[in-house]
Amino acid sequence: MKRIVRIVVVSVLLLAAIVAGGSLYMLSYSLRPDATMRAKNASSYEYMYGEYPFLRPWVDSLERTGALRDTVILGSEGERLHAIYAAAPRPTDRTAVIVHGYTDNAVRMLMIGYLYNRDLGCNILLPDLYYHGQSEGRAIRMGWKDRFDVLQWMDIANDIFGGDTRMVVHGISMGAATTMMVSGEEQQPYVKCFVEDCGYTSVRDQFSKELKEQFGLPAFPLLDAASWLCGLKYGWTFGEASSLEQVKKSRLPMLFIHGDADDYVPTRMVYPLYGAKPGDKELWVVPGASHANSYRDNREEYTRRVGEFVGRYIGGRPE
Repeated sequence: MKRIVRIVVVSVLLLAAIVAGGSLYMLSYSLRPDATMRAKNASSYEYMYGEYPFLRPWVDSLERTGALRDTVILGSEGERLHAIYAAAPRPTDRTAVIVHGYTDNAVRMLMIGYLYNRDLGCNILLPDLYYHGQSEGRAIRMGWKDRFDVLQWMDIANDIFGGDTRMVVHGISMGAATTMMVSGEEQQPYVKCFVEDCGYTSVRDQFSKELKEQFGLPAFPLLDAASWLCGLKYGWTFGEASSLEQVKKSRLPMLFIHGDADDYVPTRMVYPLYGAKPGDKELWVVPGASHANSYRDNREEYTRRVGEFVGRYIGGRPE
């Protein structure tokens, strides 16, 4: 009997050690992919000019005239948070805050900056989220705690561009999830609408999908343990980080965009998000588009659809 008890105890302890070790690895793997982020930061402009060649003359012009500027604020933990911004070609109160995706940075959203600044004539501000780009931090927060930083950036953008602006917030991938999470908070009067492009329903849903596809593992118990450790270490859990719950509280218009060939943030996620959103909304499922490539592969139509939707709430391009 004692031998059986010892075997059971040892087995339980061994299982607990495996789960704990696996959870710590998952937390590091998903929230601190430092090598990937360093490589992306080092090659951001080269990558963007390769994918979007039309950006180079526009960025060169902004830099030559001193129109593309940097600004820094302090986050809630005293960390340095960085953003780039540029005024519209002609004075306007129309402003876009543009939010990048997982392991990306502000520079890697300049194609959407071009859409708003060059094509639609808006002021733009593009933040580096916590732990991304030139911003400090301890680990990626998957949009959840980032929503408070973006709300602060929205205030900064409003102030930079003269106050009393008419503002849209536009995010892609994790930036889209961040945008939806922002949308469920109380908004300032200058905020008029949101655009989310291929955002996930929740961090738990996305990590569960990745755990199964990359490692062939079920969510329980590894994901639950990693979420608990994330709560202890970083102050948030995977379950609470829900775009779906936030859009249920959103009262401002939102455009939902998702490629129908997206297998990273599966296309199926957009339907419950769209269904949960009350009030004014539109859905565009983009034929043939893979993850985060709807603009790259459909630039003209993307610009038209975003311009028409956003124009209804912040006005058209000034003549």
